[in-house]
Amino acid sequence: MLKQTLQQKLLQKLSPQQIQFIKLLQVPTVSLDARIKEELEENPALEDGSLTNMNDPVEEYPDRDPDDNYESESTEYEEEFSVDEYIQEDDYSDYSGSYSGDDDDDRKEIPIAIQDSFFETLQNQLDLLALSNHDYLVGQQIIGSLDDDGYLRRPTLSLIDDLAFSQNVNVSETEVESILKIIQDFEPAGIGARDLQECLLIQLRKKDVNNPIIAQAIKVVQNFLEEFTKKHYDKIEKQLGVDSSELKDIINEILKLNPKPGDSGSAAGKQLHIIPDFHISNNDGVLHLTLNGRNAPELRVSRSYQEMFEHYEKAEKNDKKMKEAVQFVKQKLDSAKWFIDAIKQRQQTLLKTMNAIMEYQYEYFLTGDERLLRPMILKDIADRIEMDISTVSRVANSKYVQTEFGTFLLKSFFSEAIQTDSGEEVSNKEVKKILEECISNEDKRKPLADEKLTEILKDKGYTIARRTVAKYREAMNIPVARLRKEL
Repeated sequence: MLKQTLQQKLLQKLSPQQIQFIKLLQVPTVSLDARIKEELEENPALEDGSLTNMNDPVEEYPDRDPDDNYESESTEYEEEFSVDEYIQEDDYSDYSGSYSGDDDDDRKEIPIAIQDSFFETLQNQLDLLALSNHDYLVGQQIIGSLDDDGYLRRPTLSLIDDLAFSQNVNVSETEVESILKIIQDFEPAGIGARDLQECLLIQLRKKDVNNPIIAQAIKVVQNFLEEFTKKHYDKIEKQLGVDSSELKDIINEILKLNPKPGDSGSAAGKQLHIIPDFHISNNDGVLHLTLNGRNAPELRVSRSYQEMFEHYEKAEKNDKKMKEAVQFVKQKLDSAKWFIDAIKQRQQTLLKTMNAIMEYQYEYFLTGDERLLRPMILKDIADRIEMDISTVSRVANSKYVQTEFGTFLLKSFFSEAIQTDSGEEVSNKEVKKILEECISNEDKRKPLADEKLTEILKDKGYTIARRTVAKYREAMNIPVARLRKEL
């Protein structure tokens, strides 16, 4: 039986302008150029003002009531349209010039040397060998099956199947192993190994095997690799019949080897270049904050589209095609204006948030001493700038600031509070810094266990649990005491 009811609900719905602003806010400076280029390609009513003649008159799309919602626009032609709303001229320099930053420096690109990739380097070495066409195809298949670390993880039978189905080449396991041995002789040393042990052995056997240190290193990798990785040096000494001094030379020889030979050929291509979103300079004890110039692009609404709208406005309004044309142009103009507004709002929010962080952590930004970092959570900054915590989170998670002592992710300045024995609240960053100093100054032959580190921190006035010390140590990628031991 059908029943009709009336229900009242309270919903919060974001407008398209708000969604666009939120998406732009979390875009870092390094990706902003690509996002603006994408918008320029999609919307012909939006132009890059920096590419136009400086003598041309500059127009800015006039402000619009923020309560207007794109979704509420009627698909039918509205008589209230006014061309003046779209062709009003303003001084555009206030928009692009109000944010500091050296545009010339910001837009410099880092040159990257052109070099062969890891696989091209191996292919070039294969091309130099006098191989039959059959063996050459097998070699190509092996090289193509290597992973980014330079290892051959695929079973030999899988390679045989691939050659049979894709190349129509029938080959035996012995033939594949034979060609693999040839490739394992390529540079960089260690290429084509099936596991870490084989990779290290290939590199050691390319050295002078008559050297007693090299010979002993081969024995360690071949027979005591597990003990070596777990640093059970006493067991290795007994098995090899060597003393600590000799074992130290053997261990140092193994540590010189490359466990991931494939990375060496492509390291340059994998480098990540960070473009800071903010710059903080110290002028005689006074901090000065600037926004990267790339965050203030010279965008404007296309004059040709404004003139087109003016022409349509004066044309016959009863024509259906004309109505559609007017609606299309109006939507493009609206979209361009909203994008410019979102870029402006993004700039203001970035500066407002970073300025609040700088003021909150003023003493730290003056010196760079992590022990001066105050406990700070997202809510502290959100309350200061009177914005939502999610807005601060979007800024902190993807933006970098360049200081006189390094470039840092904003997220790294946020930390929880820890209470000392005197009742003072300090940042857990301070505790981590002290923990790091204790470990760096420890006797590596007898590294400090977590229990001992807990006692040291307690003596300094920081009463925290051993498991908390372990958590901080792991967060800093510091291994346990046993794995920090050195001879």
